[in-house]
Amino acid sequence: MTENGQLLLELRNLEKSFGGLRALQGASLEIAQGQTVALVGDNGAGKSTLVKAIAGIQPADSGQIRLRGQDVTISSPKDAGEMGIEVVYQDLALANSLDVAGNIFLGEEPLKVKLGWFSVPDTKQMDAETAETLERLRIRIPDPGRPVANLSGGQRQAVAIGRSIRKGARELLVLDEPTAALGVEEVRKVLGLIGTLKDEGQTMMIVSHDLEHVFMVSDLIAVMRQGRVVATVKTSDVTKTDVVGLIVGDIEGAVA
Repeated sequence: MTENGQLLLELRNLEKSFGGLRALQGASLEIAQGQTVALVGDNGAGKSTLVKAIAGIQPADSGQIRLRGQDVTISSPKDAGEMGIEVVYQDLALANSLDVAGNIFLGEEPLKVKLGWFSVPDTKQMDAETAETLERLRIRIPDPGRPVANLSGGQRQAVAIGRSIRKGARELLVLDEPTAALGVEEVRKVLGLIGTLKDEGQTMMIVSHDLEHVFMVSDLIAVMRQGRVVATVKTSDVTKTDVVGLIVGDIEGAVA
C-alpha cells in the first residue's frame, strides 16, 4: 500500500540485454493505483527499454512483474493489452488517411455486415462511440471527419490517447514524450488532457525530457541511469535542480 492507494504495478530487478549491451540492469519500480509517475533520465538510460518490457514489445530477460499483487508474464503487446496496459508512442502510429473514428477503432471496427471476406463497418456506431470518447476526455476536434493527417499535433496526440482509452487502458496508460515537438498552445491542450485523465483516476506513466511538464503533471518522479531506476522521489519534495542532479549522478538516489 502506498500513500496514493493500492499498489498497481511492481517491477522487480528487470534485466534486458542486446548482445553485450545491458540495457536494463536490475530495474525496479512501483506504481500505485491512480498515480501519475514521470520516468526521466538521459538518453540511453533505459527508459525506452523499460517501457517496451512493460508493453511486451521487448520482454525482459529476467525479473518479476506483478500486477495488482499477481505475478504476470508480458510476452507480447497482446498480453499487455489484455491486462489493461496501453502505450502511446511518440510516433503515435496513426493511419493518416483515416478520420478520427477510423483511428479510434483501428483494427477493431464494429461490423454492420459480414459475409465471408466481405464486411461493412458500422460507421454510425463508430462515430457515436468516438463522440462519447472525445466528450469524456474533453477533446475538441471541430471536424472529426477529416483525415488525421490534416489535424494539428496536439489533436493527433489526443486521438492516439483516445484510442488507447477506448481500447481499455483500465490499468496503466503509458505516454511516450506526449508533448514533444508541439507548440505552446498544443502543449497546453495535451497537458490539459492529461489533467482530465488524472481527475478520472487513470494510472499513468509519462516518459519525458521536459522537466517543466513533468513537474506540472506528475505525483512521483522515477529517475533512470545506466539501466536502473536510481531514485523515486515525490514531485512535491524536490526541485528541477535536484532531479537534474539525480539524472547526471551528482546527487545520490533515494526511494520515496
